[in-house]
Amino acid sequence: MFKIFFLAITISSMLVSCDVRKKDKMGMTAKQEIKDPTTVKIIDSLYNFGKTKEGEIVQYSYRFKNTGDKPLIVSDVHASCGCTIPEKPEQPIMPGETGFIRIKFDSNHRPGEVHKTISVASNANPPFTDLVLRGTVIGKDQEDKDSAKAN
Repeated sequence: MFKIFFLAITISSMLVSCDVRKKDKMGMTAKQEIKDPTTVKIIDSLYNFGKTKEGEIVQYSYRFKNTGDKPLIVSDVHASCGCTIPEKPEQPIMPGETGFIRIKFDSNHRPGEVHKTISVASNANPPFTDLVLRGTVIGKDQEDKDSAKAN
């Protein structure tokens, strides 16, 4: 009985210590962002890809410019769903330079209207606005109906 109790205490301690380190690391990023703020101009905040066929991959690069006097550090990017994969710049964007947030949208199994958002965490003050991806995915069944009508 004592061995089970000791094992439970040990495992609980390990889980809590891992969580504390994760919070510490995230806290340091937030402190860095507050410590060295810069400004940013979003050049492309909305991309409307129009119409695409189901199964195609849509790719786009949102542009932004560091308008401040400190390096712009993009610490994280998240998309509103797993079908859109954003990629952040790995290196700081120096003052006056232009950077890119690249995305890939997988339209497979996603027929209909598309409205996805990409959130960006950085040391920009004011913060980045959400980036938006819009368009229409023509489903495979719709393509078949349209081609049958044309014949």
